[in-house]
Amino acid sequence: MASSAPPQWPPEVTDEQREALTLLATTYALSHGLVYLPPTDGAQPPAPTSVIHAPLALFPSPFPRRQFELARSLQSNYNAMYARIAMAEDFLDAVMGAEVGVGRVDEFTGQLWRIWKRLRSEGITQLRHLGLFRSDYLLHKPEKGGPPQLKQVEFNTISSSFGALSQNVAQLHRHLLAKTEYYNSSPILKMENMPPNDTIAGLAEGLAAAHKAYGSPSAWILFVVQNGERNVFDQRWLEYELLEKHSIRVVRQTFEQLAVSAQVVPTSRILRLKLPGQLPRGAESVEISTVYFRAGYTPNDYPTPAHYETRYLLESTVATKCPSIQLQLAGGKKVQQVLTQSIHYQRFVEGWPSIYTESGGRVRESWMGMWGLDEKGDQGVQKARDQAQNLVLKPQREGGGNNVYKGDIPAFLDTLPREEREAWIAMELIRTPEGLGNYLVRAGGGTAGAVKTEVVSELGIFGWALFGGAYGAIQEKEVGWLLRTKGKDSNEGGIAAGFSVLDSVVLYD
Repeated sequence: MASSAPPQWPPEVTDEQREALTLLATTYALSHGLVYLPPTDGAQPPAPTSVIHAPLALFPSPFPRRQFELARSLQSNYNAMYARIAMAEDFLDAVMGAEVGVGRVDEFTGQLWRIWKRLRSEGITQLRHLGLFRSDYLLHKPEKGGPPQLKQVEFNTISSSFGALSQNVAQLHRHLLAKTEYYNSSPILKMENMPPNDTIAGLAEGLAAAHKAYGSPSAWILFVVQNGERNVFDQRWLEYELLEKHSIRVVRQTFEQLAVSAQVVPTSRILRLKLPGQLPRGAESVEISTVYFRAGYTPNDYPTPAHYETRYLLESTVATKCPSIQLQLAGGKKVQQVLTQSIHYQRFVEGWPSIYTESGGRVRESWMGMWGLDEKGDQGVQKARDQAQNLVLKPQREGGGNNVYKGDIPAFLDTLPREEREAWIAMELIRTPEGLGNYLVRAGGGTAGAVKTEVVSELGIFGWALFGGAYGAIQEKEVGWLLRTKGKDSNEGGIAAGFSVLDSVVLYD
């Protein structure tokens, strides 16, 4: 059944009602851990002294039920496909390597690939891999009309953030509905249209599965984190869930701290952290079962060669990495583009179990057209010039703020060295439906600080996959969702980069 047109949004409320909703939303957020550390001029203090609420939408945003359910149904396919890609060494060498792939021209990708090559040359392989994934989508308005289509923006294999805070903002919107009924402002604002979101339990379940497979109940899980991380509470919720529901302890360390604390037992390759005076029962060190990277996805995390050496040390151990370097490379934009070629797509879906077959064809339907700027000599660049107003150019970078859009493309191509073309892909621009708005609430605005603006919302679906071993078995699950909403005039969508707010869905038919 085709989805009907979305309702007028946001619903009409009086100024008094809007201010009341803003007060309820911000105090709920502060009371329930929907928070960030505030920005500072220098380093964050060793112990937090204050927090601010995360940027949020006052109303949940309408999303067609059919497309929401489709996105969730596709996640198992993506979990399995990217697990297979990570185990395809020849494919990753060809696409992302530093000898014949993207790593030749993208220094960061090349550095990671060279660490992986070094490990393989030393006979070190990963016993198993863990991926905590997020597949991001926008609604696309077809040129010839018809209902909106679900189109993938990207697939994230490292540091897929906001799982915990996405659960909290969904609970916030359900609270506002229970408290005020949103002043009966819209007939679709009902509990049955606001699906629960249990992402915290789901992501922690993936980490716990890796810990259990490691086989040492007394071991801890290591969270590798960034210096000055403001989004620390999104990570802490997972830490608390692991301890309270799975009796698994977590230790947080930066790359700089790990350069001092991390040790590898020579014969067994067990990873231990030396933390004298910081562990229960007077222990001097602790064994690590799983390394969960919430850092390491950007060159900024590796300012010196010593930082890359620390990554190598972690990768050389028997601890399960989330993700391993090869799984991180599998999440590259170039891989996303190459997968649109039938020969490569078929390789990774061939022989899929029946559980994936039914929705397998819809995976390809969720992709926009893509090509590499290095395609067929100058043809890739010329095609990008000709179609610039309908394109976005994407590099091998994570974290937001790196893409080049529409009218900026020709001038960018004028300055892009020929040898760097391989590191960029061109992707047809997703044309999002127009006319939807919301009230965006940022910290410091007071009860009158909810700004009404036209918006676009990006849906993320979380999943995890534990895979590897002698037979390459894959254990996977879809575990929740995220909605990020931004002003219509903002091209980027990274919340931590300051472009978006956290949101949740209200479904309509």
